Amino acid sequence: MTAFRAVRVFVPIISATLALLGAGDAWGSPDLSDTASVSHGGNPGWLSVLPTLVAFVLAAALRQVILALFAGVWVGAFLIAGPSASGVFQGMLDAASEHAVGAVADAGHAALVVSTLMLGGMVAVVSRNGGVHGIVQRVTAWANTVRRGQLATFAMGIALFFDDYANTLVVGKTMRPVADALRISRAKLAWLVDCTAAPVATLALISTWIGLQLGLIDAAIRDIPEIDASAYGVFLRSLAYNFYPVLTLCFVATIAVTGRDFGPMRAAELAIARGEASGHAVAQDPDTEPKPEKPARPLNAYVPFAALLAAMLGGLYVTGAAKAGSGAGLAEIIGAADVYTALVWATLTGVVTAGTLSLGQRILSLGETVDAWFAGARSMLYAVVVLVLAWALSGVNSELNTAEFLASRLGDALDARLLPTVVFALAAVTAFATGTSWGTMGILTPLVVPLVWTSTSLQGLAGADHLLYASVSAVLAGAVMGDHASPISDTTILSSAATSCDHLEHVHTQLPYALTVGGIAIVTGLIPTGFGLPWWISFIVGAACVGAVVRWLGRHRTDAEPPMTRSD
Repeated sequence: MTAFRAVRVFVPIISATLALLGAGDAWGSPDLSDTASVSHGGNPGWLSVLPTLVAFVLAAALRQVILALFAGVWVGAFLIAGPSASGVFQGMLDAASEHAVGAVADAGHAALVVSTLMLGGMVAVVSRNGGVHGIVQRVTAWANTVRRGQLATFAMGIALFFDDYANTLVVGKTMRPVADALRISRAKLAWLVDCTAAPVATLALISTWIGLQLGLIDAAIRDIPEIDASAYGVFLRSLAYNFYPVLTLCFVATIAVTGRDFGPMRAAELAIARGEASGHAVAQDPDTEPKPEKPARPLNAYVPFAALLAAMLGGLYVTGAAKAGSGAGLAEIIGAADVYTALVWATLTGVVTAGTLSLGQRILSLGETVDAWFAGARSMLYAVVVLVLAWALSGVNSELNTAEFLASRLGDALDARLLPTVVFALAAVTAFATGTSWGTMGILTPLVVPLVWTSTSLQGLAGADHLLYASVSAVLAGAVMGDHASPISDTTILSSAATSCDHLEHVHTQLPYALTVGGIAIVTGLIPTGFGLPWWISFIVGAACVGAVVRWLGRHRTDAEPPMTRSD
């Protein structure tokens, strides 16, 4: 069925492509039979948008981001090779042999792949040796009321910032019996877990997301010589405009502290108070599950992550100082640092530390440690494939001069100060349709960044670098929002499974909350900062609006409900 749908969607796109190629002059594009014109500064006009359009349409239609990204690269390679029957086949070969391989061959890209696999493996080892479970036990011992139960879930989600999957599964599974004892609905627990997973991971300076995000940003800014900041520097500056994730965490904390809910979530809370509940079980990977007969020591998690952070900071300083020279300040040193080398050093240090602790305490054997690491690395394979194909798509877009063409057509049609808002909405819709935030980032980031940069230049918005940073954050934040709202999102599904919540109930109860925070992020954050309002004012106003909305729409539990303390 999936193959049939792929053919049904892809064939009309290819047909349209061939038709447009035949009418190239009418579209104002050069003769694409001259491959050199495309590869050396030519512009194929509207056809330059086709690779990204194909990726977007197929991702939405098939919910298969890897297939969609490869198809986009294939179409781009076909346009570069030239319009011919043989060009279709040649484009498919070039998509893999030239563009995908070329993306991996880049030293910085290869370092990101290695560090991503290393970090995924380290997370699995720390989970297997009981370190994560030890942290969880400490937190849950404090949770003996509804408010504390929700705050404990929130705090655990913040603490497990390094990976959204590990966050979702560990917190959901651990807090499920506590939530049941406190009469917290499964829908509420699933929402708490879901909304402290991806938002924290996308904001964290070190997480399994960082490799993907830095790789995409680096590919997007590489062809913009005016940007002298590193990918890590752009990412850090973009955090000041990452309104949706920050306001989501603020919203979760406000709901947990006040005990107020509204909409379908309040109905779910009242239903659990009446003794109505439903759910199902969830399976875990045995290679990453802690051994029940071994002690669960929090230090087995604290020490590896402390070592990872220390190695990261040390790596940034060492590589930056070597480039910046003597007399450079800390900001110059960090700005000049080789973040890719630092990431490899840091993740390797974390893996070695976690493995040494596991073996030294005889919690895991050497074979179990290796198996756990491999299981964690294997879990990151999807991210690596998406990353490589996104790099390849960025490469074909660069050769086709897609950003320059779009900027020339859209640069005067849309106020560049509204681009962050438009990008946020587009990313949210894409993630909702495809069910993946990572795939959304991979599709949009390589196109959005050069488009925004060129549009600001064409409109004479000198000194508007904040629009670039806001647009980068808009892709990341919009992808997270769409991920929260989508019923086919991986983290949404995992949250339902880990908390044994009915999946449709989770989607139904979470959607109003996601839309509420998304609206606040647009009205108080993206639009005002696009027109020059300082970001810190937007955060203050946004947080105040979150509190006001919860106070206005939310209602406490009724006095007739059972006592809000643990019965076990």
